[in-house]
Amino acid sequence: MKMPQINPVHKFGLVLTSLLFVNPARVDANAHGIAIATVDPIATDAAAQAIKDGGNAFDASVAAALTLGVVNGYNSGIGGGCFIIARKGNGQIFSINGRETAPEKAHRDMFLRNGKAQTDLSRTGALAIAVPGSLMAYAELCQKHGKISFKQHLRNASSIARKGFKVPVSFAQRIKGNLKQIRQYPATAEIFTDKNGEPIEAGSVLIQKDLAETYDNIAQHGTAWFYNGPFSKMTEEWMQKNRGIISANDFKKYHITYPEPVKTTYRGFTIIGMPPPSSGGTHVAQILNILEHFKIGDIEPDSPRFYHIITESMKLAFADRAHWLGDSAFAKVPIGLISKEYAKELAKKIDPNKAIEVKTHGTPPKSNEHFFNKHTTHFSCSDNEGNWVAITATINTSFGSKVIIPGTGVIMNNEMDDFSISPGTPNAFGLIGNEANAVEPGKRPLSSMSPTIVLENQEPILSVGAAGGPTIISQTVLTLIRTLDYKISIREALNMPRFHHQWKPNQIRIESTAGRSVIDSLIKLGHQVNVQGRYGATQAIGNVGKGLEAVHDPRLNGKSITLPNQK
Repeated sequence: MKMPQINPVHKFGLVLTSLLFVNPARVDANAHGIAIATVDPIATDAAAQAIKDGGNAFDASVAAALTLGVVNGYNSGIGGGCFIIARKGNGQIFSINGRETAPEKAHRDMFLRNGKAQTDLSRTGALAIAVPGSLMAYAELCQKHGKISFKQHLRNASSIARKGFKVPVSFAQRIKGNLKQIRQYPATAEIFTDKNGEPIEAGSVLIQKDLAETYDNIAQHGTAWFYNGPFSKMTEEWMQKNRGIISANDFKKYHITYPEPVKTTYRGFTIIGMPPPSSGGTHVAQILNILEHFKIGDIEPDSPRFYHIITESMKLAFADRAHWLGDSAFAKVPIGLISKEYAKELAKKIDPNKAIEVKTHGTPPKSNEHFFNKHTTHFSCSDNEGNWVAITATINTSFGSKVIIPGTGVIMNNEMDDFSISPGTPNAFGLIGNEANAVEPGKRPLSSMSPTIVLENQEPILSVGAAGGPTIISQTVLTLIRTLDYKISIREALNMPRFHHQWKPNQIRIESTAGRSVIDSLIKLGHQVNVQGRYGATQAIGNVGKGLEAVHDPRLNGKSITLPNQK
C-alpha cells in the first residue's frame, strides 16, 4: 500500500471546475432559486451579471465559460472542447457535442517512433493539439437558447482580459509546476513569465491583450473569424513552422453534433448523460445498472462493504471502457453496455467477500448488431424558468499542449493524448485504450467527461458533473448513489470520501479521510490501495428531498452567491 500523499484537486492539472447556480444555501422545494458558484469569484460575478441583465441559465453558463477562459485559462477555454446536456423548461432534452476532432492529416501511428509510443508528442506541442470545439458549442447554446447576444458575452469577457486580474495562488502554482514546458513556447512564456523568464507571482496583475483582441474579433465577425478566417490561418502558419499538421481547412470542416443523450433508470429515477465519445454517460449508466442488483441503501455508507461493492462495479465498467469505447461515428460501440440484462450478468461476478480479478472486458448482448448512433471544468445551471444545463469543458492537462498561437492569447488543448496512441499505452491519466479509440482523421477522442441530469417523474431534481480525468466517472457515480440511495444532502455527499478504480492500474485510489479501518479492511479483501489526499472537483445542484440545493466542491476555494429571482 502506498502511503498518503498530498494531491492537488487535479493531479494532472486537469481543468478547473466551476458550477453555476450552486450555493450552500437551500430554498424551499417548490421555490425557484438562483445561485452561482465557480472556482473563481470573477467568473461567478460574470454569471451573476448575465442573470441581472435579463439572461437565463444558458446565458449564465456562457458568461462563466468565457470568463473562465480568461481567469482560469490553464484549465479551459476556446482552445478546447466541451459536452453539454440540457433540459429546457418545456421538457425538451438535448445535448451538444463540442468535443475536439483529430486533423485530416492525423493517422493511427502518428505518435510512434521506431515502433514505440512517444507520449511526449501527444501531450506537449504541435502534434498534441486537436481542432477545438468549445467556441462553436457555446455560440450555439447562446444563440438558440439564451436571451443575451453572444457578442455581448464575448465583449464582457474581453474587458476582463484587457483590464487584467490578480493572479491567485492556485494559478501561480500551476505556472510553476509547468514552467519547463511553458518556456519552450515563446508566446506562452511571454504571458506567464516575467522579463527574466521566471513564473509570474501570485498577486501580480495578469493582462491578456491578445486574448482580449481575439474575443473582440469573434464578437465583431462571428465564429467564422475563428473557424474560417484569421485564427485558423494563423494556426496553420504556426503549424507549418513547428512540424504540426492542423490546417485552416481542419477548422473550416469542424462542426458540433447533437447526439441523442444516453438514458437509463436507477431505482425509478431517469439518468441522462452524454453518449460516446463521452465514456461518462455510458459507464455511469453501466455502474448504476450493476449496483441495482445490490441493496446499497441497506449498507452503511462508511462501511468497507460499501467501498468494496462499488469498487468492483467500477472495475468491471472500466475494463469494458478500455476495449469498447470510442467515437461512435467511427467505432461500433454496443448499446448493450448499458442494458439491464448485461448488468445483471456482471453483478453475478462480484464476490462480496473478496476482490475479483478482472482479466479482460466483457461481451454485452448483440455486441455485433446494436450500436450507439453515429484537469476539465464542470458547471451546472438552473433558473426560474425551469431550464437546467450541465456542461463539462476542458483543454485536458494543465495549460493543455502548452502552446499559445502567437498573437491570439488562446491556450490550445492537448486532447490528442486522449486517443489510444498505441494499444496498451496509457494516456496522461493512466487509461488504457484499444482500436475503438485509435487516432483517425475527423475522429473525436474518448473522454471521461460526465455531465448528468437526473429526472424524477419527468422533472429535473439533480444536475451533477466533475473534473479530474477518469475519476470524473467515479465522482459522478458516488454523488448519485449518496443522494439517491441515502437521501442525504448534496453538500454532505460532496464532502464524503472519494474512491476510484479504473481497472488498470489494479488499485483503489482512495482519500485518506475514508479512515484506517476501511483502508485496512479493503486490503484484507484483496484490494491494492493507493491512499491519497483529497482530490477531484464535483459540482451539483438539485432537490433530492431537502429543498433546492446548490453546492460547489468543498475541496475548492470558490465563491457562491444567491440571487433573487429576476422578473
